Amino acid sequence: MEADLTFSLVGIGAFIAAFSLGIVLMFKMEEIRKLRITLDKLKRSFDELDEQAKLIVKTDLELNKTQEELDKKVSGLYTLQRLSRAISTTLDENQIFSRIEESLVIELGFERAIAFSFDSIPASLTDNTKNNSMSLRLKMQAGYNAEEIKKIKTHLEKQQILAVIMKNNTIFSSLTMTGGPLEEAIKIIKNICGLNSFVASVISTKDGHYGLIIMGNESSFAVLTEGDEEIVAILSTQLGQAIENAKLFEETFRSQQQLERRVKDRTRELSVALEEIKQVSKRKSEFVSAVSHELRTPLTSIKGYASILAAGKLGDIPEQVKARIEKINKHSNELTELINNLLDISRIESGRVELKIVPQNISQMIENISDMLMPPIKEKGMEFSLDLPKELPLVLADNIQIKRVFINLIGNAIKYSPAKGKINLSINRTKDDYLTINISDTGYGIPQEDLKKIFEEFYRVDTARTQGIKGTGLGLSLVKYIVEAHRGQIWATSKVGQGSTFSFTLPISK
Repeated sequence: MEADLTFSLVGIGAFIAAFSLGIVLMFKMEEIRKLRITLDKLKRSFDELDEQAKLIVKTDLELNKTQEELDKKVSGLYTLQRLSRAISTTLDENQIFSRIEESLVIELGFERAIAFSFDSIPASLTDNTKNNSMSLRLKMQAGYNAEEIKKIKTHLEKQQILAVIMKNNTIFSSLTMTGGPLEEAIKIIKNICGLNSFVASVISTKDGHYGLIIMGNESSFAVLTEGDEEIVAILSTQLGQAIENAKLFEETFRSQQQLERRVKDRTRELSVALEEIKQVSKRKSEFVSAVSHELRTPLTSIKGYASILAAGKLGDIPEQVKARIEKINKHSNELTELINNLLDISRIESGRVELKIVPQNISQMIENISDMLMPPIKEKGMEFSLDLPKELPLVLADNIQIKRVFINLIGNAIKYSPAKGKINLSINRTKDDYLTINISDTGYGIPQEDLKKIFEEFYRVDTARTQGIKGTGLGLSLVKYIVEAHRGQIWATSKVGQGSTFSFTLPISK
């Protein structure tokens, strides 16, 4: 009984112990589970941190690479700016490429450079053409010796290479991988130019393709980027613009020289022609003067004998004969007037007339002329009026010659106006210390096309109304000579059927 009780107590104790241990284990398992979850979280966090670290390292490397490329690009652009300034400061095509020095090529990130111009490009330029030759001219080089340059030139002049280049692209590099002929041409250029990487660009102007520039690196450690392509593309464009500017300057300079030569030749021709005209004018004046003098002598005799006959000093003559003699006198007077006008024009042209220009009272001069011309004015029943300021300043004039101007202009107004017409003489002062004298009439008027010619020698207005009026065509040309000799001007305005106004200026005496 006691043994059974003891066994029972032991069993109960063991059960309790096992139960307690089970409970403890259960709690421990929960803790282990929680720890495992925590460990999983830590592992995931560690993995994430590892990925982030790798990303940071990768980003840092990329940033460093980008920064290096950016620094290289900025440095290249700065060098390119200096190079562009050097190129743009010359207008000599031969000096443009000489500004691309080897040190600048290196600063741009390249070890070697070479440029050629196309001296001739066949019209049938295609990648299939093999027989036509292309001529190249070396413009600049950096990093090459004479033998290498000769080799490059010889191979490039094989038209197939350049034909492929110009047909496919204006800029290309060893980064260009298109397959076909262009990729093959790139391999050939790398080989003949001794370059591991390069950028090449066709230099173009508005006239077409000018040449080719190749810039690259022999070293396999030099990495080529798209930024290098951009720099060479910019340089190529600037070279094209500089060449175009140089050509334009050369064309302008040549045109200027040609124009200057033409101007000099024309000036020389005009000087010779002017001298000839002066000689002709001088001979004409001398001829007119000589002839006029020769005519005056017999004309004086004719007038003298006609006057004697008309006066009856040689006996009575019939009225019919007397009328004829009067016509001789009349025409002799007209001829005398013509000769005198010719002589006066000849003298003024040759400078043989010495004007006595002194202060003159123009009011008194007009009064004297009015009295002189009043008889023919009244004879035609015309009205003559004056429109003068109360006080007129003195003018600088030759009294005799200016009187001739007034007499001629007023005489024309009388001659070319119908009976009972009107003539007005007015004077006004201009701002430039000149008096303007205007002589207006209500005559037949002058057509507009004749106004510019009326001051020419022997020119007469030919209209139905003026055909019967006699004149030599020298009066107005003589008037013009006299006025211009006084440093004045003369002009006319007119309307057919309404009359004309002749105006001239005289300087005021200060």
